Amino acid sequence: MTMTKEEMLTMGLRDLYNKIVFINRKMEDSLKGYKSSEVHCIEYIGKNEDSNVTKLAESFYMTRGAISKIAKKLINKGVIESYQKPVNKKEIYFRLTQRGKEIYNVHEELHKEFHERDKVVFEQVTEEQFDMMLSFVETYRRHLDAEIKKQEEDIANRNDFE
Repeated sequence: MTMTKEEMLTMGLRDLYNKIVFINRKMEDSLKGYKSSEVHCIEYIGKNEDSNVTKLAESFYMTRGAISKIAKKLINKGVIESYQKPVNKKEIYFRLTQRGKEIYNVHEELHKEFHERDKVVFEQVTEEQFDMMLSFVETYRRHLDAEIKKQEEDIANRNDFE
């Protein structure tokens, strides 16, 4: 059975992703004791001022409950702390502690290492090829965003009838 180009591309992307995850295990070793989702939350909080549960949930396509659990773990590990603004006592925000900044920096250094490792491949890509790939990724991303929105609406509609 021959595969369509779509199937070949999908399988190729999945294989690439799996290989990146496998080869980047070094990151996991350097960040032992932290799950990938925790490290990504640390990264997001490190890069975005006034991070809160809602912004994190939207960014990672997770529920606010799931993000709250991760945040609680990170607070218990002494990596992030919560704070409130005097103008809005209701909203809770997060920032990195000194320990959180150390983990953030380790993560950033590893990203730089990976970038250096893979630079040889990206140097061979022409501007035109980059533009085509970026255009495809953006088109696919918008399609998936619409599908996610549809699923959320379906769930909300089902909950309205229960």
